[in-house]
Amino acid sequence: MTLLSGSLIFYAYGEQRYLPLLMLSILVNYFFGLHIARREQHRTGRAGEDTGEKRGLRRNKSKLNRRRKVTFAMAILYNVGMLGLFKYGKIGDSLPLGISFYTFQILSYLIDVYRGDQRREPSFLKFATYIAMFPQLLSGPIVGYGELRKNMASREFSAKGIQEGLKVFTMGLAAKVLLADRIGLLWQEVQVTGFESISTPLAWLAAIAYSLKIYFDFYGYSLMAMGLGRMLGFTLPENFKNPYMATSVRDFYRRWHVTLGGWFRKYVYIPLGGNRKGEYRTVCHLLAVWILTSVWHGSTGNFLIWGMLLWLAIVVERQLDALGVMAVLEKVPGKLLNRLFVWAYIPITWVCFAVTDIGQLQIFLGRMFRVVPGIRVSAGDWHKALVNYGLLLALGAIASTPLLQKLFRRFKDSWLVMSLLAVLFWICVWRLQREGNNPFMYLNF
Repeated sequence: MTLLSGSLIFYAYGEQRYLPLLMLSILVNYFFGLHIARREQHRTGRAGEDTGEKRGLRRNKSKLNRRRKVTFAMAILYNVGMLGLFKYGKIGDSLPLGISFYTFQILSYLIDVYRGDQRREPSFLKFATYIAMFPQLLSGPIVGYGELRKNMASREFSAKGIQEGLKVFTMGLAAKVLLADRIGLLWQEVQVTGFESISTPLAWLAAIAYSLKIYFDFYGYSLMAMGLGRMLGFTLPENFKNPYMATSVRDFYRRWHVTLGGWFRKYVYIPLGGNRKGEYRTVCHLLAVWILTSVWHGSTGNFLIWGMLLWLAIVVERQLDALGVMAVLEKVPGKLLNRLFVWAYIPITWVCFAVTDIGQLQIFLGRMFRVVPGIRVSAGDWHKALVNYGLLLALGAIASTPLLQKLFRRFKDSWLVMSLLAVLFWICVWRLQREGNNPFMYLNF
């Protein structure tokens, strides 16, 4: 009860006017879950005997199944409809905080209960806590109910858990405040300058800066959620696995926002048939997944361009893999050619993600590849950017590798690391107090 109350207060502090929407969603879906669960039928009569009672049971079972299907369809329509209404119906001047994430968690629960993969949750308190739990309410990770059911029943709240969680939380806070927010200033400066007035090298630097910004912003939030969960006795799943060390676009999105990718794989890709129905059908299934992923992120055309570029790259990689080309490329020491492709291609896609105005997106991409002429371009603008942000970009590149994670895991209990984390924590607090709150990017989704 304490965790649920605290979570609702936390949500109200950030978005009080949408608290009733969250509470309504919890209440409605709790009853949906109760009514779509499978019900066991008791067997009566002797084996092989077709009694009137048996026929009555079969009729009742058929009615119950039809009712379950209708209720399940209503549940899906309600949740997807509410998400679409606020996301694309332009209701209000901002989206309800976390609506995309808690809607996906609700859908995963309802689908699992309907399939029989999970038992329905009879306790309203437990169900409400699962949906509203504040560490992952606003921006994930998206956690299936089965992953938290045991935790909720037997979690341990301990001093050691608080200490370990605080360490992870501090790492996430530093990633957000000291890397994402600072590197993101380069992207902001380029936007203020105007895309038509930047040189080609600066366009690439800005694209790299945005790529690192969105990574450390979202990765930082995920680490903070994991740390807060650990403090409360919960184990939340890892949401990022060094995506910039990927050797293909496919590999990148297996490592990026892992829980969202897992959700689409479990509830869209595999039910459609996955890769079990031939290559053509597999490509179509991937297309469906990436269209839905694009639409989930936003209604403007740039998100569809972003999704289609990724789908195209994944399809091409599959064909090259079938021809044995990818295996040959991977023989290069350190898989360098593969990684160079990822490091070049992913920033281009992130630009399509970031720039919602299609006209401005064309200008930026045109400046990246020098096919759009510049207007009043300042000579050496890229050199000035490197002077101001080169160290931050280098730190971001190092932090994108497993190096810091390995060092943290090995020495996290040493006095040196704990002292360093304490210093980082208060530097972040000072930054936040001095510069104000800079919201997480994914709060807008």
